Amino acid sequence: MNNEQTGSRGYLISIVMVAVLGGLLFGYDTAVISGAEKGLQAFFMGAQDFQYTDYMHGFTSSSALIGCIIGSALSGLLASRLGRKRALIVAGVLFFISALGSMEPEFLLFQHGVPTYSLLVMFNIYRVIGGIGVGLASAICPMYIGEVAPSNIRGMLVSWNQFAIIFGQLVVYFVNFLILGDHTNPVIEQIGQGVNAVAPGSDPWTIQTGWRYMFGSEAVPAGLFALLICFVPETPRYLVMVGRDQKALSILSKINGSQKARQILQDIKETITVRTERLFTYGYLCIFVGIMLSVFQQAVGINAVLYYAPRIFGDMGMTNPMVNTVVMGVVNILFTLVAVFTVEKLGRKPLLICGSIGMGIGALGVALTFGHAGLEMVTMLSIMVYSASFMFSWGPICWVLIAEIFPNTIRGAAVAIAVAFQWIFNFIVSSSFVPMFNMHLTEGDDFGHWFTYGLYALICFIAALFVWRLVPETKGKTLEDMTRLWKRK
Repeated sequence: MNNEQTGSRGYLISIVMVAVLGGLLFGYDTAVISGAEKGLQAFFMGAQDFQYTDYMHGFTSSSALIGCIIGSALSGLLASRLGRKRALIVAGVLFFISALGSMEPEFLLFQHGVPTYSLLVMFNIYRVIGGIGVGLASAICPMYIGEVAPSNIRGMLVSWNQFAIIFGQLVVYFVNFLILGDHTNPVIEQIGQGVNAVAPGSDPWTIQTGWRYMFGSEAVPAGLFALLICFVPETPRYLVMVGRDQKALSILSKINGSQKARQILQDIKETITVRTERLFTYGYLCIFVGIMLSVFQQAVGINAVLYYAPRIFGDMGMTNPMVNTVVMGVVNILFTLVAVFTVEKLGRKPLLICGSIGMGIGALGVALTFGHAGLEMVTMLSIMVYSASFMFSWGPICWVLIAEIFPNTIRGAAVAIAVAFQWIFNFIVSSSFVPMFNMHLTEGDDFGHWFTYGLYALICFIAALFVWRLVPETKGKTLEDMTRLWKRK
């Protein structure tokens, strides 16, 4: 029931919860590879018409990110042409197609269970399709939530999108664990620089079947999201941009109460005097800050942990890497909640700076201890510190800032560019991790281990400096305030 003064909190929460399902799918799709990648690698290593190398596997494990770059780049156009709601419906459909196609890439075209180069190409096409859905959802879900949420709780509600991303990753870690059951991932032995072989006695079920179920499991949440998003309203700010003021006022009234809604509508109309403006209308610094927030969120290297967690824990000598991965997922959830419940109290900048320093310390700990006998628990603790520090800072807060930092009239295009850079650097980090981690200067040395995490540590400390010097604090400001803020700079 609407309240004249405050609006319906239940109505707001219900539409935000549907929108954050897109975040859950974002997390699910990007992390499903963590449990499936070893079985997938062993499957394609059985091909007779080509040799499946480390570099090919790095590309295949990260190919969805090519779609993410495409989807995020298109997100501004689709969000402006179709609206935020219909663009999210497109994302849901793409998630669904990708899940089924990745499970059965042979569908109608190839013989089931026979790995070939053509099948590898088809598998990557389905992963790219899913990536386009992720790219759309990653840009538009925070934008949608940011445009419907009242300014005093916007940071918290957008942070719930990051919670959904991490929850989606935890869900898929657990689903992968259940699918694997009593089976084991194949053991991959290095027989040359970038060339591997499947160890004798590896479980054939995980090589032929297990990875398929892991990818296919995404079809359930994807179908649910595509259905439920049909029942949420379009955002008031988009409705004003297309001249549907009365519809916008109706939705604003349900969320904020009718008295406050009229004031918000007037503010929106004052800042959307021109429906489209040039990207650099508010200066280059505005766009630069948004892009660099995205770059640093990925360049700190977190997805090298999230995507390859079972492999890393296995290399550390842990007896059950999938269990360790689930534990890490639980830790990530808990520390994401820290951001959700403190972002409106502490502000965006303090969380980002503290998280950057914590990540740098954790990554440095991994660099110095990885592979040293007797220091496995120190390495494990360092990985947890590294991951947890990201979860209360760069994970959620980057999305909060990207959703709210840009003025109304350039938000669609600016968010698309910022998020596209995020996925470009996600692809660079994810596809380079395995070959970089396995680098050796001399036979059997640990050069790749300490170099990789040492580099991530350095980037974390640079990120803290960037936030301190250039990122404005947006706590408590309306989206319309951002127009005035950048005009003054």
